[in-house]
Amino acid sequence: MVRNVLGSILALAGATAAVWSPFRAWYDGRHGSTYRIDDLFSGISATKAEVAGSILLPFAFAALVTLVGLVLRSRVLVAVAGLITLGFAVLWMVRQGQAAGNLTVDSSGNGLGQGVAMALGGGLALLLAAGLMSGRRRAEPEPGPRSEVPVPTLDTPYERPYEAPYEAPYEAPYEPRHDQQQPPVEPPPHAQPPYGPPEGPPRA
Repeated sequence: MVRNVLGSILALAGATAAVWSPFRAWYDGRHGSTYRIDDLFSGISATKAEVAGSILLPFAFAALVTLVGLVLRSRVLVAVAGLITLGFAVLWMVRQGQAAGNLTVDSSGNGLGQGVAMALGGGLALLLAAGLMSGRRRAEPEPGPRSEVPVPTLDTPYERPYEAPYEAPYEAPYEPRHDQQQPPVEPPPHAQPPYGPPEGPPRA
């Protein structure tokens, strides 16, 4: 939130400087509002332009994009406004350098003026504002429906879920198979024969 506020203030200051710059001296005391927008593409000429057809037009458009970006809290739009401001200011400097042979700055008011510095500073301020803003936060997806488990209270007694009673596992009785014959059990060799009846009468 704080970053958006500081970024918005810096962006408004940069857009204001960009729009105000054509009404200041750009080169040799000539105001930027007297340069035609066509001069940026065909070359600087001595013909003075109307305010509506001067280089004020791209800077006003950049200020409009800045306002839309601040309303939408879009860092991209604010950065685009900064690039537009810097781009047209640098393009004018290239055309003016081609027309004059070189670009100079001196303390007597000749050469580059205050308006160019305001345009460049406004573009840089817009880019810094775009980097400072946090932008719009993405909406978090709503959680899906959750299965609610009833919580027992004093009014509703707790009921345990039904559980089947424990039963011992079923085991079928063992039955020997008919095809499996057990071998006969033989008596050990030292065993005595079973007792039988006497062969004759008892002796006197």
